[in-house]
Amino acid sequence: MSKKQKQLARPQIALLLTGGGARAAYQVGVLKAIAQSMPRTAPLPFTIINGTSAGAINSAALACYASCTHLAVRKLEWVWKNFSTSMVYKSDFFSVFLHITRNMLTSFQSEHINHPPASLLNNQPLRKLLGTILDLGRIERNLHKNYLNAVSVTASSYTTGDSVAFFQSLTRQPWQRAKREGRATRINIEHLMASSAIPMVFPSVNVHNHYFGDGSVHQLSPLSPSIHLGAEKVFIIGVEQPKALHPPGYLPHYPGLSSIAGHLLDSVFTDTLQSDLERLERINRTLDLLPTNDQHQELKQIDTFVINPSQNFNEIAAQFYDDMPMAIKLLLRLIGVKKRSQSSLTSYLLFEKRYTQKLIDIGYQDGLNKLEEIRAFLELN
Repeated sequence: MSKKQKQLARPQIALLLTGGGARAAYQVGVLKAIAQSMPRTAPLPFTIINGTSAGAINSAALACYASCTHLAVRKLEWVWKNFSTSMVYKSDFFSVFLHITRNMLTSFQSEHINHPPASLLNNQPLRKLLGTILDLGRIERNLHKNYLNAVSVTASSYTTGDSVAFFQSLTRQPWQRAKREGRATRINIEHLMASSAIPMVFPSVNVHNHYFGDGSVHQLSPLSPSIHLGAEKVFIIGVEQPKALHPPGYLPHYPGLSSIAGHLLDSVFTDTLQSDLERLERINRTLDLLPTNDQHQELKQIDTFVINPSQNFNEIAAQFYDDMPMAIKLLLRLIGVKKRSQSSLTSYLLFEKRYTQKLIDIGYQDGLNKLEEIRAFLELN
């Protein structure tokens, strides 16, 4: 069998990378464990790559280097291991408070006046970083060479309230379902900026005259893009963390603004995935009960494998809280986020290398601990 025939015969396994801001460094660690168990020149074991929020950026980077798993993961790891907050959003005193002042002034203007979208932080440095490190033209070449079948990034439309999966593929067709759709396009930086625009934290992004924000908002069915793009299996690297353990006699504090904001972000990034997985399991069980010739042609068995962090990121973020720029610490303090506060906001916004390196290490160890199961699921002989 020729190399091309082998690539065409590969199982249709999708990689799904969820959102989570700085927490997405964990995904790199898991991928690193998988890569180190593969031959040095082997392509990605995933023919379909789907990402949301920070996971969308990781997905695009992997798609650019789909022909070589080791190279793709090495490039991702280098960026995440050398991160600083200033590479993602402006974090000096002048820029932070000038941005907030401008937002306050424009908030008194009519909504019909064309002014920049309001946000807590200015993430223009991220746009510059993506333009420097990503050669998105490589995605098209990898599709033509059959290293990939499809790539998608999901964003939420503030205009329509729909979840939109922007996908790039040579063979798949657009789809439309209740509150979600798939649009064929060439993935560009605007799609990545839109998908990773955390609500209220980063500004929304105009794509084709519609404003979009973080893909985890309105995403009622995170598995939908993978299934519509032809996946037979879905490998999911999530960021849902184990609950923090409280000592005996612990009395909860009244939740402040920061705690509620962190709780909302946790819900946005994790809750819908669990519901969607439960729904898929019910469909799989129903199909098992039906004779093969009675099964609906639009339904098929889809296997999933989920790996989530073994450690609590909020507790780890507290250890590296002082690594954040002073202006950001002061800004967060204004809304009640302190070093030992219950809010998880810090774990999303702490783009500092000591923290991201720690998350990569945790992901790597979690990946190694489940490597035998992962390789079996991915059919890596």
